[in-house]
Amino acid sequence: MDFENLKNSQSNFDKLTKQIESNLNPEDNAKTKNKYQDDRLWKPELDKTGNGYAVLRFLPAPQTEEMPWARVWSHAFQGPGGWYIENSLTTLGQKDPVSEENTILWNTGVDSDKEIARKRKRKLSYYSNVYVVSDPKHPENEGKVFLFKFGKKIFDKITEAMQPAFEDEKAINPFDFWTGANFKLKIRKVDGFWNYDKSEFEAVSPVTTDDEAIKGIWNKQYPLKPFLEAANFKSYDELKEKYNRVVAGSKNTETASEIDLPPITSSVAATSVATASVQSNEASSGEDDDTLSYFSKLAEDE
Repeated sequence: MDFENLKNSQSNFDKLTKQIESNLNPEDNAKTKNKYQDDRLWKPELDKTGNGYAVLRFLPAPQTEEMPWARVWSHAFQGPGGWYIENSLTTLGQKDPVSEENTILWNTGVDSDKEIARKRKRKLSYYSNVYVVSDPKHPENEGKVFLFKFGKKIFDKITEAMQPAFEDEKAINPFDFWTGANFKLKIRKVDGFWNYDKSEFEAVSPVTTDDEAIKGIWNKQYPLKPFLEAANFKSYDELKEKYNRVVAGSKNTETASEIDLPPITSSVAATSVATASVQSNEASSGEDDDTLSYFSKLAEDE
């Protein structure tokens, strides 16, 4: 897509709306040690009162790509044989051994089996490029482009903006440079977990009135397709072997920093795509994830 076509906001909006509808339809759906830190990834931070605030602008699809987000399913749970933290092959539309085992457990109709399946269920993460408008905790990030990982709760906010429920609300494309809107990310601690319910979009406004500045932002965006490359997913047999080892093996003593994270290609080095909410809170938090809380909990459990 060239820059002039990028300004054709209605065409882009129609394409994204169709993808939103597809996402809402469940039917459409070399081993290394990785450091968790990724300097391309922007992460919110809470203040001393336990609240977090920032203003972000979701950016359109990177050059040569069609979608402004990448959607990744993963599993993260602990068994007698240690931790299972892996990308799910269902992301690629393929069969995944954990999903298959969860289906078997759920279909027994036994409450204890269903509870096990809940604890091992898929977690959904999205990756998008964002322009940081305001970051009170780290003002040095303002005016820069980052990758932002977020869960279903925030994606629901995007969906609501694109497909409002009420007739007096006008649909917007949050990913548009000119007719989009800034996103006020508001985080509260609720029962010890991050809550995003108060987050909201501002009124429609351009990122800037200077097209050359917008082009500069667009040129700094990171590719999203690498998150969906086959190299980031283990084979069915490898996942099956690890799953069996985790659920049937003896508990290990690895620390959070020693756990094998899903392999990431060099173009997406060091981004963990498998972190998620602490499983004991799944019923109340849905699939919204909090990476920092997850790894804190992981370290405490070792």
